[in-house]
Amino acid sequence: LPRSRAGRSRSVAVVTAYLMKTEGLGWEEAYAAVRAAQPDAEVNAGFQEQLKLYEAMGCAVDSASALYKRYRLRLLAGRCPEPQDLPREVFAVDPTDVCQPPNTEVLYRCRKCRRALFRRSSVLSHTEGSGATAFAHKRVTDSARLRGEGREKCTSYFTDPVQWMEPAVLGVMEGQLLCPKCRSKLGSFSWRGEQCSCGRWVTPAFQIHKSRVDEARTLPVGTLHAAKT
Repeated sequence: LPRSRAGRSRSVAVVTAYLMKTEGLGWEEAYAAVRAAQPDAEVNAGFQEQLKLYEAMGCAVDSASALYKRYRLRLLAGRCPEPQDLPREVFAVDPTDVCQPPNTEVLYRCRKCRRALFRRSSVLSHTEGSGATAFAHKRVTDSARLRGEGREKCTSYFTDPVQWMEPAVLGVMEGQLLCPKCRSKLGSFSWRGEQCSCGRWVTPAFQIHKSRVDEARTLPVGTLHAAKT
């Protein structure tokens, strides 16, 4: 391994990732093997997070993975407190874009005006939180917990930012998400993050309430132009 101070952490991360890929090791086990051979090897916190992500994605870089997308968004949010500009590839393609190829993926539409809003691939899943106990600071009563039993714990979709959201999400930390056609309220966003109804904190958060959208099983190619606003 290089002995230079500047190159040590990056080199250790690369070798650790190589061992993970070729030997089927978890990141901690691979890192321990590297340190056994080179005691002063050290991976900084940023590279550790990337190695954890690499392990979670099965030792492959998958830019379509929800884990990868969330990681990329957290990096962007951390670099700029109030994002003024974002790379175009961060935004999911507007499903009404007539230039995109035909797609039969599950689609979500505004319940009020039927405008196509996002696809299933834009939904960023998260590990379910601890439910009502996560809201103890809000003094949730036992009766309220009982009323919530049996209901769907996650009452919102957390998504990639979609192209139609761009005017709303740039230059401010948080705000409402409105349907780009009928202007009805769909949800909210926050670069600091928001708490899902299941109790899980999601950062950053682009949150669409399930009660405001309908799920369509297919995306009719012939209606794309009609849906364009």
